[in-house]
Amino acid sequence: MPFNIKKTIVPILFTFFAPGIKAENGYDLWMRYVKVTDNTLLLRYKKQITSPAVLGNSLTIQAAKNELKKGLSGLLESTYSLEKPFSNNSALIAGTAKSSPVITATISKVDLDKIGSDGFIIKSRAGKIIITANSDIGVLYGVFHFLRLIQTQQHLDDLNIISAPKLKLRLLNHWDNLNRTVERGYAGASIWNWHKLPGFIDQRYIDYARANASIGINGAVLNNVNSNAAILTNAYLQKVTALADIFRIYGIRVYLSARFSAPMEIGGLTTADPLNEAVQQWWKQKANEIYSLIPDFGGFLVKANSEGQPGPQDYKRTHADGANMLADALSPHNGIVIWRAFVYAAENPVDRHKQAYDDFVPLDGQFRNNVLVQVKNGAIDFMPREPFHPIFGAMPKTSLMLEFQITQEYTGQSTSLVYLAPLYKEVLNSDTYSKGEGSTVARIVDGSTDNHILTGMAGVSNIGSDINWCGHPFAQANWYAYGRLCWDHDVSSEDIANEWIRMTFTNKIKVVEKVKEMMLASRDIMVSYMNPLGLHHIMGTGHHYGPAPWVKELQRPEWNPVYYHKADSAGIGFDRTSTGSNAIAQYAAGVQTQWKDINSCDEKLLLWFHHVPWDHRMKNGQTLWNELCRQYYAGAEKVKQLQQTWSSIKDAIDAEQFNAVAQLLKIQQEEATWWRNACLLYFQTFSKQPIPATFEQPDKTLEYYKSLQFPLAPGN
Repeated sequence: MPFNIKKTIVPILFTFFAPGIKAENGYDLWMRYVKVTDNTLLLRYKKQITSPAVLGNSLTIQAAKNELKKGLSGLLESTYSLEKPFSNNSALIAGTAKSSPVITATISKVDLDKIGSDGFIIKSRAGKIIITANSDIGVLYGVFHFLRLIQTQQHLDDLNIISAPKLKLRLLNHWDNLNRTVERGYAGASIWNWHKLPGFIDQRYIDYARANASIGINGAVLNNVNSNAAILTNAYLQKVTALADIFRIYGIRVYLSARFSAPMEIGGLTTADPLNEAVQQWWKQKANEIYSLIPDFGGFLVKANSEGQPGPQDYKRTHADGANMLADALSPHNGIVIWRAFVYAAENPVDRHKQAYDDFVPLDGQFRNNVLVQVKNGAIDFMPREPFHPIFGAMPKTSLMLEFQITQEYTGQSTSLVYLAPLYKEVLNSDTYSKGEGSTVARIVDGSTDNHILTGMAGVSNIGSDINWCGHPFAQANWYAYGRLCWDHDVSSEDIANEWIRMTFTNKIKVVEKVKEMMLASRDIMVSYMNPLGLHHIMGTGHHYGPAPWVKELQRPEWNPVYYHKADSAGIGFDRTSTGSNAIAQYAAGVQTQWKDINSCDEKLLLWFHHVPWDHRMKNGQTLWNELCRQYYAGAEKVKQLQQTWSSIKDAIDAEQFNAVAQLLKIQQEEATWWRNACLLYFQTFSKQPIPATFEQPDKTLEYYKSLQFPLAPGN
């Protein structure tokens, strides 16, 4: 939408040039470490934290020392050395369980066995606070958690924290290209400056690693899943090595997206057939080369036979054949293959929802032990709301990795305040009924349902070169929430928001509660004005910015929004029941009963599973058409309420941060109105019913909205 540029610029100038304003640009993320504002607590903290000591000499322990020094110095406004020899007078001791007799005497083996290699323990005993773990990285995680307690102004008395991650692999997937563009990136260019690597190490790389370690993320796939084979050449592997050397200190392994046709593109072979001996040998040699440079290299992420990417099906081989070939090359080095299940093709015209299940479920049990099949949270494509992917619960013999999108491709991009933890929790808490009630997606992914050891979660990164990392100040909360849920999927959206607000903005209770209210409501607000009642995939073509439910001329049917909403004179929605595509049959019986009946289906997913008549009576007594109108208008109206709430706390928020969010909320309100008007005017051509007179009528025509073009939209 064309917006008023003059109105947008004025507050920015005010922020930069008004005297006496302390500006925060968001670079420090949730690690601001500003002075504790509660003076009573501040004095108590200073008494409880004297002569802190971090024991050990590794680079990771040094990072823990640096973080504790930085954090305590800022939070308590005191000077801490942490380089002095350990003293029995130290009231705060951090180190591995074997680093000090004090720790050994305080922490039981039973507790240490609970935390594994990455977990940590924080205990208050006899006037001392102990932070310990079985590994140096566990100590660093414990230090970050301890600082979080102080940042959120928690009491340090009687601490008894025993924390271990529920997932082994906690990964960010960067869709970054070698030319520094970012597919579906809305926060500037890629932070990886490949041209200057390996010689130039940007401080941003170190701060990126700190931020990830602070929330327990332990892996990064550096390049786009639509990969360029050049990343596997020696010149680029040298650059990757430089990043790996930094990230290793913070417990982060690097992974690479591997192009399946690399043996042909950079290896000189005439085939990439996974059963060809020369191809197999090429990948083994490439693995040997990588591990000679990066001994702890994580492995390969592969997108194959999807959206035009090469893969094993090009040679009439299966996804298991392709994954296993790479797994065999990595196995001697303890590397893993993450094989994406996001596949669809025009050759399967009935229902894109069904294809990944049809392709992968018959392969259950055929993948090597060092293969994870990475499955998107829903069967279409990271929609604002969709049912959980039917593969979860349907492949008990295969380790499955859950893939979320942190970047807001379909959830408002960088202009919208949309807190995604409720979306993540909705999926994680969904019951697959694969082993009876309680077989949630979370329990499938963490291995507890089917006794898998190799477990993980992946999030498509929202990080870029913008000074505040994520484009929108509130988008940082989605990075933070993703990491916290990777560590512990039982943490609530509310608790995560509470932590993030207190660390990012303020600990003032009234402000925290208002901002938390905004965040927790934001995802449902966005669904209401974009994709209510189970509508999906009705966004603009290519750039995915704004509504375009009318698009129908694209070459492949499943690229067109009309394929998904199927609006006609009779009604709207995709019939996925037994009378339609029968995609619902891919779910367990306990799930099918929730969605198969048009009259009892959860109305949040009604149009996902049913083609519903315009005059269908909803549970609130409204007709479908009137309820559709009500949802769209309510969503747009609630964005105005977000603006009002944000304005009410202006005096409690840093001026630069406040003005940035205020401007973006104005854009979001205009975009919500755009979505509302464009969609209702289009669907009205089928319903033949008026938008109720009680609502403000659209001030532009459908033809106007159809004419809008965005050839330079970011992330395309």
